[in-house]
Amino acid sequence: MNYQKICVVGLGYIGLPTATMFASKGADVLGADVNPKVIETLKRGEIHIHEPGLAQAFAAVAADGKFNASLQPSPADAFIISVPTPFKHGESGNYNGISYKLADMQAVKSAAESIAPHLRKGNLVILESTSPPRTTLDVVAPILEKSNLKAGVDFHLCYSPERVLPGQILRELVENSRVIGGVTPASAQAGADLYSAFVTGEITQTDATTAEMVKLMENTYRDANIAIANEFSRLADQFGVDVWEAIAIANLHPRVKILNPGPGVGGHCISVDPWFLVESAPQLTPLIYQSRQVNDSQPRFLADVVERALGSLKGKRIAALGLAYKPDVDDLRESPAVAAAQILQERGAQVRAYEPFKPEAQFANLALTPTLEAAVQNADALLLLVKHSQFAALNPEEVAKQTSARIAIDAVQGWDSAAWKRAGFRFVKLGSGKEQ
Repeated sequence: MNYQKICVVGLGYIGLPTATMFASKGADVLGADVNPKVIETLKRGEIHIHEPGLAQAFAAVAADGKFNASLQPSPADAFIISVPTPFKHGESGNYNGISYKLADMQAVKSAAESIAPHLRKGNLVILESTSPPRTTLDVVAPILEKSNLKAGVDFHLCYSPERVLPGQILRELVENSRVIGGVTPASAQAGADLYSAFVTGEITQTDATTAEMVKLMENTYRDANIAIANEFSRLADQFGVDVWEAIAIANLHPRVKILNPGPGVGGHCISVDPWFLVESAPQLTPLIYQSRQVNDSQPRFLADVVERALGSLKGKRIAALGLAYKPDVDDLRESPAVAAAQILQERGAQVRAYEPFKPEAQFANLALTPTLEAAVQNADALLLLVKHSQFAALNPEEVAKQTSARIAIDAVQGWDSAAWKRAGFRFVKLGSGKEQ
């Protein structure tokens, strides 16, 4: 099938790169988003997110007229829904006294409702937003069918999750394997035809609910493996062991690959997706639930480590370095670094945070500084929360000249303890019960 006009609804970290890739291959792309500031920025030929290579790629398709932006969808051959699916604020589910988070599907519903008036026979609609199982069949299809067209009969409907890594999105959109789940085999084939415009990785076709499960399984698997690493960090702290050394030795075993611990798990995928499975079947997911409990409580464990290193936190000035959920990105969604900094603030510390990829970020109960120097200047302790390249490359001798702090706390194995000790710092590391 030939799709010349494509409408992408939702222009965030996935929607905008996806729209850009289709436009770069010659399609006429309309990007729709409900945020007027996003549309205004894109109409200027600029972008509102940080992703290597995206600004240049977007500028090219905007300049040649292959991409246009609007607050509303318009008729197209194919529609792609790529909107957020966050948690519901202030609401939770309950099963036998166990409380779990609930997915907020309102953006998906609104996107489908905005597409329905423009739907025509032969169109293709693809949901990319990470969703609980059966969302495509039970939520999206009924909304689209208000157009008096039948999913899988009059128009094609698929689910195809993004599976990319921030910082490498443009490359991975092209090279990674892709799963297309159709409400019918013909819909799956239509989806495969669409993405083959730029995807060079293997395209696997299945049904919609299986495709939804695939995405959730991938990130839940990662979450459970990070949870065991974080539990190992707590055990190492208890037993006087350096967990990083222990993991390196354990991973010499040919069938063992333990991941790294840290402040927790963040981002809009791994920290969120497992809850969609718990919500869908709480009676079947005790392991998934417990993994989420471990990772969600890791920022509190880190705060305990900091408090033990500093004594009372009341009035202590802490420079928190990094707030993104992973290194070298500007994405702060569900970030455990933010959670840890806020917990320290709640316990009486005076936290000044510096996030080089999003210095304009604002939090009601957390002070951010525009520069590293401003964050560390009068600090009592330096806390490395995110292994951004520029933080990992810091020269402790130079840092010592910029700050009164003489305690360095590393939550991500980003600094050389010997170098910081030579520079006059007392060094503390997450997951290490050994004296550094």
